[in-house]
Parts: sequence; structure tokens; C-alpha cells
Amino acid sequence: MTDQDNKQVVDLPPAKIDPENAGTDEDDQATLNESAVIRYLLTNPQFLTDHIEILRRLVPREEWSGEAVVDLQSIMMDRSQEAVNDLRSATRSVIETSRNNMSIQSRCHAAVIAIVETETFDEVMQVVSEDWPAILNVDVVTLGFEFTQVPLPAMLNPHVRKLPLGTTRQLLGADMNVRLFGDIIDDGTLFGEASGIAHSAALARIDTGFELPPGLLSLGARDDTFKPEQGTELLAFLACILTVTVQRCLTRRG
Repeated sequence: MTDQDNKQVVDLPPAKIDPENAGTDEDDQATLNESAVIRYLLTNPQFLTDHIEILRRLVPREEWSGEAVVDLQSIMMDRSQEAVNDLRSATRSVIETSRNNMSIQSRCHAAVIAIVETETFDEVMQVVSEDWPAILNVDVVTLGFEFTQVPLPAMLNPHVRKLPLGTTRQLLGADMNVRLFGDIIDDGTLFGEASGIAHSAALARIDTGFELPPGLLSLGARDDTFKPEQGTELLAFLACILTVTVQRCLTRRG
């Protein structure tokens, strides 16, 4: 067979196989030989995968035995089963991720509802420090401010963290509003007495305007709850709601 004949065989488009009639046409058998079939299969490795029904009709010769014998049908069926298993695993992963995302979203919504129902800054701090850890499924939540002068009387609350000047800029930079830490070492500045159990953390800027000092919302967890590659949209939304609520309560108090 010439090179031109080979090219004609290799370039044939994949045919739709009828497993009931395949291999019964004597004219087709006359124009093909074993070498041509092998060349075609090597050039089109997806052919048997696309026509899995052919493999099911293959019958291994009974006299074949020994370590040198390769059962093509078993190999291809095993590969097909592996592909099915991979697809099932990917499907389960997508479902589990969707469930987790729905759970996180539901927790965030519950946290928002809890905070918008507050009437005073003291109630805000109580919800943040006592209710949010359970609602958000973390170990500790704090809210701190960088006071440049004596705090407003309304902000004199034992749960408020007094942050050193520049803390927010140091941790978030000038442009970031939310940042996740997969591994954080806190000296007590953010989480106080709970600093020893906070191994991963999520930090969000609380910018209440020029009348109030810069603030920082800190969520800490003892495990790897927070990772830098995770999305931050929900946390940013939660911080925004908290900012508006703080402004509302302090304005009403004043």
C-alpha cells in the first residue's frame, strides 16, 4: 500500500457504526487489512471510546493465555469505568461545593438579620462578639477601632478592641477591604484572649467616615476555615451592613 493509500485511510472521517451490521460487508473487508486498521486506530485514539458498542462485541480467543496476552476489551472497559468514576467524583464534588456555598450564604444572611435588628451600639457589640461566632460557625469575632483620641461615650464597650494606629492599613493595605489568612499569628491585638485559638482569619475594613475612627472586623477559626483563594464577596457584604449599622446606632445615640 502506497503513502497515498495510507493517507486516504487515515483521513477518513469517523463513521457512525451500526454494531448489528458492522463487519458483514464483504466489499469493506476486501479494501481493508490489518495494517490499515491499526494505523487508523493509532491516528484516531478516540475511535473506540466514541464507539464503545464495538468493544462489547469483541470476543477474546479462548486459546489465548499467558502474561504476554493483552485483553483489549478489558483495558478499554476499565478505562471507560475509570472515566465514569471520575465523572461521578467530579459530580459529587460540585454538589458538595454547592451545598457548602448555600450553607455559607445562609449563615451570612442570618448574621445580617441579627445585626440589623439592633438599636444601640452595645447591642451591636453583643451580636458581633456573642452571636456571630455561632451563626457564622467560627470561634471568635471581634470589632476594633483605631482611636486617635478619647472614644465617644457611646463606644465605651468592653467588647471593643482598641487597635494601634495603622493596624488596618498594615493588615489590609491601602486598597483592600477584605483579606483572608490561612495561617495567622495574633499577639492579642485582634482577638485578645482568644488569639491562641485563631489559626486562620478573615479581616474586613469598617470605614464609618471621618467622624469615627477606622475599624476592623476580625473573624478567627481554630481550623483552616479561611483560605486566601476563597471568595470574599459575602464577607464584604457583611462588613458593609455592619458599617451602616454602627453609623446608624451611634448617630441615634448621639
